[in-house]
Amino acid sequence: QVQLVESGGGLVQAGGSLRLSCAASGRTFSAYKLGWFRQAPGKEREFVARILWSSGSTYYADSVKGRFTISKDNAKNTVYLQMNSLKAEDTAVYYCAGASIVASGWSAWGQGTQVTVSS
Repeated sequence: QVQLVESGGGLVQAGGSLRLSCAASGRTFSAYKLGWFRQAPGKEREFVARILWSSGSTYYADSVKGRFTISKDNAKNTVYLQMNSLKAEDTAVYYCAGASIVASGWSAWGQGTQVTVSS
């Protein structure tokens, strides 16, 4: 069973940066995808970005394209989300998620980490 543990959230001023980490364990990740989602108060959880473990291929939501970067460290089994030029509307609980690359959805979830952007 896959375990995902996020870290790196916090409070930052608008225009600032944060880097989130997601440490993954419990299986080999060669045919796997890892991603980030977020949920703001009173809103649905939304997709932010994902990376394919084997190829490194990335995909982003339009709302974060050009500001956020997802990356991975194979040796550490860790995925990162570098968030730059943060806006107040980026405030949310950020979740790491994982699944087989052939799955349409996401089967593993972390506990979430709070990101608060003050304007």
